[in-house]
Parts: sequence; structure tokens; C-alpha cells
Amino acid sequence: MAETGKLAPLLISLDGTVMTFAKLGLIEPLLRALEHLNYTTPTPVQAEAIPAVLAGRDLMAAAQTGTGKTAGFALPLLQRLTMEGEKVTSNSVRALVLVPTRELAEQVHANISEYAEHLPLRTYAVYGGVSINPQMMKLRKGIDLLVATPGRLLDLFRQNAVKFSQLQTLVLDEADRMLDLGFADELRSIYAALPARRQTLLFSATFSDEIRLMAGQMLNDPLSVEVSPRNVAASSVKQWVVPVDKKRKPELFSHLLRKQRWKQVLVFAKTRNGVDQLVERLRGQGVNCDGIHGDKPQATRQRALDSFKAREIQILVATDVAARGLDIDDLPLVVNFDLPIVAEDYIHRIGRTGRAGATGEAISLVCADEVQLLSAIETLTRKTLPRHEEPDFVPEHRVPLTDATGQVLKKPKKPKKPKESGAKGKLGRWMDSGDTPAVAPQAKPVRKVPTFNTGPRKRKP
Repeated sequence: MAETGKLAPLLISLDGTVMTFAKLGLIEPLLRALEHLNYTTPTPVQAEAIPAVLAGRDLMAAAQTGTGKTAGFALPLLQRLTMEGEKVTSNSVRALVLVPTRELAEQVHANISEYAEHLPLRTYAVYGGVSINPQMMKLRKGIDLLVATPGRLLDLFRQNAVKFSQLQTLVLDEADRMLDLGFADELRSIYAALPARRQTLLFSATFSDEIRLMAGQMLNDPLSVEVSPRNVAASSVKQWVVPVDKKRKPELFSHLLRKQRWKQVLVFAKTRNGVDQLVERLRGQGVNCDGIHGDKPQATRQRALDSFKAREIQILVATDVAARGLDIDDLPLVVNFDLPIVAEDYIHRIGRTGRAGATGEAISLVCADEVQLLSAIETLTRKTLPRHEEPDFVPEHRVPLTDATGQVLKKPKKPKKPKESGAKGKLGRWMDSGDTPAVAPQAKPVRKVPTFNTGPRKRKP
């Protein structure tokens, strides 16, 4: 279950009593569904968002994964759709939730279906990677609440399979990720097709300049909610870094797998080829594993995910297509085989473990080329990740030290005049400092040191 209220911190209402979903004004069928799901108290984002959405306000909310944001917008939306009672016409939708990935579309719709169990509403999810024809057939009856990825929604719209004349509410879920994945043009096209008068809810992990620009164009006098800072990482997740040379990452991973006797591991790689190569290597070693990325058909990806959840496979290797939207019960370990390009994705990756009060571990295999990515993550989380060197895998190209202020810590710059030392010049000191190998301009002082010394060699005391 992705959304959980049973372990949320207790919120106190104005009368001094514990806040409940009933006090937020939700109707009985929704309360009955929440009771069945064992939701007891609302999370902070739910307590802020639900009354605002019920009142018809536009909303701009900063919310990370695991904060309960899906229930924060879905519960009041379902209530409004039920109470207003308008009958949806053929191929029309009354509420639209846009999400960045297929996996997140499946998860969000699964949550919404549970909340709407006792309501007379039709909900559905559409996304690419599967046949469009069944989706077109389903839309013919009209859908009260539709969850969609931007690309597939535009395909359906251009084929007149979906209409927006009845649309009342638009939700942009994980808007920052949609921009990261290059959906800006699709979002503009969808925005142009929607009714001007509507309610718009924007949820994002960050309020970047691009997100604020989008909000200014799409939202009307929005209420701003920021209950969880952008650098939130679950305190229940133990995090550390293992420095290693890039070429030895696969070997190190296999070594740690055997040494630590890992039972279930979600591994993130940067590229699709990286996923395939690691899966092929592990299978060659007899490890039961699979991989998911954007080139694989949706049915194949879903089978791999289902097998991993059922513990039928030991290791699932994925690109950042799986960083958000995966809900795996009691996942003990996440390994960053490669660091993510976008620092916020690190939060979402490691958020797959340590969920719902459980503990977890997140290990990152980091090479010298990734030091700037590591620094960005530490700046975002305001935490310097401890380093644990693995014997026999200490890197030749040392990973420079970093800290949570965004600094890459280096040795002081070389003096203008090189010291007379035939044994070790400036290039040698750079290499020993743990910094990246010096490039040609930095190596120049070494060439200025005479090849031969006619006098006695000076030694440091």
C-alpha cells in the first residue's frame, strides 16, 4: 500500500482533539473505505490539501513520495465527483490526473480504486507501452476520473477517443519529474485543449523556477502547501557510499551480493544498456534477476515487477522509470549502481525502502566521475554520506571528499614554483590526495622539473 495513514504523526485539531478524516469533512463511503484500509489519522499534506480541494481551490503542494499525497487529492476529488452527480458522457472525463510514468499510473489508479470502492464512479488508467485499442473501447463509456501519462493521453485525444468538455479538475502529480522526462511540450498541448474554467492541483517534490512558471500559467490564485521539505529522506533508511573504480562496479556488486548474502535488492542503473548488461552478467553467475526500463513492453515490465514483489526473483535492476511509483512491501535494500543525474531522484530511489515505519538500507557505488553528482545529493539532503571502502576494491582513481555544503574538498592549489623533487611532482600529489587524475594543464609543472639533477638530491625531513 503506497498511501498510509496508520503510522502518520497525530495531528491535533483546533479543539485540542486528534485530527481525523471525519473532521476533514469526508463522506461516509470514503470513511468506510479508509477504515477498511486501516487509515486512522491524516498526514500533514492530507490535512492541508483535503479541505482546500473540497472548497474548489487551486493548489500548489510540495510533497515527497510517502507523504500520503495521493489520498490528499484523490479523496476530495472522489467526493466532489460523487456529490455533484453529473453523468459523464461518452469519451468524456470529469477529472484528470497526469503522472510521469506507467508504473506510477498503475499505482495511483490502484489507490484511487480502493478509495472509490463504495462510490458509483468509473475510474481508469491509460499509458503507453500497451495496445491503445482496449483503452479506446473503455473510454467510450465515459470515465469520471482518469489517470494518464502525457504521451498516451495526447494520442487518445488526437484520435478523438477522449474529450475534455466536461473536465472539472486537473491534477499534475510529480510535475517536476514530468519536466525532467521531457514532457513540457506534451503538457502545453494538453493545457491548450482543456477548459479554461477548471480546478488545477499541482504536486511537485520541488518548487523550481520551471515549476513556478508552469504554476503561473496553469493555476488561478493557488493555495501553497509545503509540509515536507524537498530534502526529506526517511530517517529509517541507513545510507552510505562505497568508492570504486567505474570499470570494477559490476565486480564489486557481485562481491557484495555474495558477502552480504542479500535476499532482495532493487538496483538502479543510469542507462537502459546498463540495466541489460548487469542483468546479463548476474544471470551468467546464476543469480535469479530481471530488469525494467523504458524500452521494455509494459506487460514485460509488469511481470518482472510482480515477480520481484512475490520474491520469485532476487534482484530487480531498473532505470529511474522505477524511482517513483513502485510500492514494494518490506523491501530491505536499494543499491545505486549509478548515481542519478537529478539529485531529487536519489530521494525517490531510496524511498522504495524504509517505508511505513520499516527500516532499510541504501548503498551507492560511486566512482570518481560521479563526484559532482554525489556532492549535489549531499547538498540536497544536507547530509554527508559516510564512505565505507571495501578491501580489494579501493579505487585507483580516488573519489574526492565532499560535504553537505556542495563543496568538493581538494588539496590546496600547487605553489607557483615547483619543489625540486625527482621522486614526486605535483601530479603525484594530486593523485595521492584522492582527487581525480590531473589533466594535461595540471601536469605541466612536472615537465618543468629537470630530468637530471647534477647536485645532491634534496629530501624532505
